[in-house]
Amino acid sequence: MSKSNTALIIVDIINDFQFDMGEALSGKTEAMAPDLLALKKHAHRMNWPIIYINDHFGIWQADIAAIIKKCQNRKSKNVIDRLAPNENDYFLIKPKHSAFYGTALDTLLNELAVNHLVITGIAGNICVLFTANDAYMREYDITLPKDCIASNTEKDNRYAITMMKDVLFANITTSCELISET
Repeated sequence: MSKSNTALIIVDIINDFQFDMGEALSGKTEAMAPDLLALKKHAHRMNWPIIYINDHFGIWQADIAAIIKKCQNRKSKNVIDRLAPNENDYFLIKPKHSAFYGTALDTLLNELAVNHLVITGIAGNICVLFTANDAYMREYDITLPKDCIASNTEKDNRYAITMMKDVLFANITTSCELISET
């Protein structure tokens, strides 16, 4: 894997978890936070662009501070405190499930000369899966660290990972394996 053509994509990690099964997803996101944080630190060391792409929560400006303020609550506080973007990270908002739909992501990736995406985030069976699908259709190489993806249920997460492996030909790995090989 080339070090210079990879970007870390973090989907919907800034979240209010105010929806059906939000409590469960919040817990699963907290559980994966240490792995995602380690991967994010590795990406910084490798000089990979780190791109957060997030639901807008009714704020149609890519204003991370406003979105964090709106999402901050007891279910989200620990996740946001640990995984919020740094000043050098990119932050884009999205109107729908895929990180590509209606966003500047593809243009940004082209500008950065990226052709390999390490896709992480929540929910694995919705926004991560749709993002991986659109990445595949745009001919990006895809790596999915399965310990950095969470869905409402383990069954949904396993299904999404299987689909991304078997249909989108994603390289399924773990954060530790990815860190050790790059």
